[in-house]
Amino acid sequence: MMHMKKQLVPFWIWILLACAVLGVSSAGALFQHVDEIPPLLRASWRLQLTAILLAPFALLQWKQADDDLKQMYKQKSSMKIIGLSGLFLAAHFGTWVASLDETSLTHSLLFVTSHPIIIVVGMIFLSKSIGSIDFPRRNEVIGAFIGFTGAALTLSSMGKQQGDHTVTLYGDALAFTGGIFVVGYIICGRILRQWMPIFLYAFPVTLLGGVLLIPASYLLEPQFSELGIFGWADRQFLPWFLLLAAIAGFLGHTGLNTCLRYVSPLVVSVSVTLEPVLGTVIGWMFFDAGTPDGTTILGGLILLVGLLMVVVSQESEALDKTNNQK
Repeated sequence: MMHMKKQLVPFWIWILLACAVLGVSSAGALFQHVDEIPPLLRASWRLQLTAILLAPFALLQWKQADDDLKQMYKQKSSMKIIGLSGLFLAAHFGTWVASLDETSLTHSLLFVTSHPIIIVVGMIFLSKSIGSIDFPRRNEVIGAFIGFTGAALTLSSMGKQQGDHTVTLYGDALAFTGGIFVVGYIICGRILRQWMPIFLYAFPVTLLGGVLLIPASYLLEPQFSELGIFGWADRQFLPWFLLLAAIAGFLGHTGLNTCLRYVSPLVVSVSVTLEPVLGTVIGWMFFDAGTPDGTTILGGLILLVGLLMVVVSQESEALDKTNNQK
């Protein structure tokens, strides 16, 4: 039976999955390449352009939606979660893009993608006070421990150079904070995506994230007045931000969501875990981002092993629950 299911997956889905993972993985190198733009404004421009690309698809889905879905969409509870998701997305991008200016590409990607082990830590503490949250499985706890061990090992690379960037504790902390914020974004998405079409969710959340970063940039980044809210339209910057919006944003995230309709979430989750490796290779090949030192490579591999253990355990548990409900 398993063999038959595999045959039902169209071949183009595997091509799309590969392109989507590469698209997502390219974001760090692209963001780092245009570092003359301050990070909060850079993040806002990326989200603005992505929202523009998403808008026509969201409009089409709204026209196709039935009255019941539209009523659910307009409920205050739905609007609140969309707003919260947009806030988490803005905070995630703001801290992560800032980290790319303060540490190496590899370190930034490793720490921002560590959210699976952050979720495990949250489950350990929250399971005692919130009955609906289960204590993590044994493999998840072991995976989180391995992941944090690898992360700690990479920290011994402080002061080392990778390309034009130096590894710093501050930069790594910013990336890790970005990973914490993405957990909130993921939780909001899981609540709404049970019934909300992808573009009706992604468009307002992405737009809101981009809008929220504008006042933050205005208050914190002196270059804001010179570059402006829509500075991405300048011919100097437009090609790079179109790549960020179209390849990393639209193809990457929308492509992964499309693949979830055909293949197991485990396959998609494991594929996305490769982002630090692929992102480093993309940065080295196309943007002279340099190569990580030996300690970062060793610690990063240990961190990725821990992440994979957690991801496999979490997705297996979700699959078990789904099968039991059937």
